[in-house]
Amino acid sequence: MSLPPLVEPVAALSDAERLRTARHQVLAGLGELGQRRLRAAHVAVVGAGGLGAPVVLALAAAGIGTLTIIDDDDVELSNLQRQVMHRRSDVGRPKVDSAVRVAADLSPETIVTPLRARLASDNAADLLAGADLVIDGTDTFETRLLVAAAAERLGIPLVWGVIQEFAAQITVFWSSPPEGADAVVLADLYPEGSVGELPTCAAVGVFGALCLQAGSILAMEAIKLITGIGDPLLGRVLVIDALRAKTSEVPLRSSRARPTATPDSKPTTPHITVADLRAESEAGALLLDVREDAEVATGMIPGATHVPLAQVLADPSAIDPRRTVVICQAGVRARRAAEALRAVGADAVVLAGGMDAWNAASPADAPRAREENAASGGEPAEQAPPHGAKSSPTEELEHEATA
Repeated sequence: MSLPPLVEPVAALSDAERLRTARHQVLAGLGELGQRRLRAAHVAVVGAGGLGAPVVLALAAAGIGTLTIIDDDDVELSNLQRQVMHRRSDVGRPKVDSAVRVAADLSPETIVTPLRARLASDNAADLLAGADLVIDGTDTFETRLLVAAAAERLGIPLVWGVIQEFAAQITVFWSSPPEGADAVVLADLYPEGSVGELPTCAAVGVFGALCLQAGSILAMEAIKLITGIGDPLLGRVLVIDALRAKTSEVPLRSSRARPTATPDSKPTTPHITVADLRAESEAGALLLDVREDAEVATGMIPGATHVPLAQVLADPSAIDPRRTVVICQAGVRARRAAEALRAVGADAVVLAGGMDAWNAASPADAPRAREENAASGGEPAEQAPPHGAKSSPTEELEHEATA
């Protein structure tokens, strides 16, 4: 749904800025009024790396009035593969200095406030003070939690994206949206306690060109919110699969729309054992593996279908409502997924002990699962659930739980 403009416009643009942004001003819906709103806006960008770099370039070019760039890192040579606002001559210098330089070259009237600092719980409010909108371009889940918490307290929209390997996901969180829109926050996508130890960019890599695409979309979402045009990604997660050149969309429901248990209601999720699994499979149950792509690459239970936990939680009704056995590594994530499925009427149970229990009880089967996985090109998730749930392994978020 369309939302009202986030800011009031400045009274007028300078002659130079009117000429520089002339192609924006002839866009239907954006126009000269929208350009004046961009000039009035203050956007805080947390992180000046793979996502933050193209965001800064796009927003400066668009004519944002004030950019606050928050990053405490220096430029390294390995950054230049994807962090496009830095140059070889910037190596060893603060990343925020690059933002000042490129913004001035593109848009001399844009005010850039570089903050060489690491956002933390005790300084987040000060660092984000005065911003109309925040864009999260950070690369650790710990920092993402802090950014999200600060945006929630301030009641301002958070444009959010993640990249890992060849996949990206982008959405908008807003704890206090305009009347008629449901509040959607990070906890709706990642409930507290659902995230474990995460792989780093250095460990698994990132497709450099994808950073430009995802960063551009983050900037577009900010521009749409500021000017009140189009339909922002509030309540939707955009998924990009660069290897297949595909984009898809997953609905993200607000916590306010989710069923909540009463004090007297303490639902329990049924569990089955490894010994019960064969009978369940032969009876037609869906074996649903909700682990990460890196985990399923080492082996899956034969016949299982891979759908990431985040996707199950985002839209449990998209999973086939038939009998479902949910599987993770040890059982914690499977319980969360099963609870979400049961809340929408599915007959879901948990494999007690998960893959750990299955491997311990069926050591002869474990190599067979890995061989089948390799034979399929390392993409077991191509076996899509019959009810239409998305199951591409590249649809994992970079900070999926590993418990």
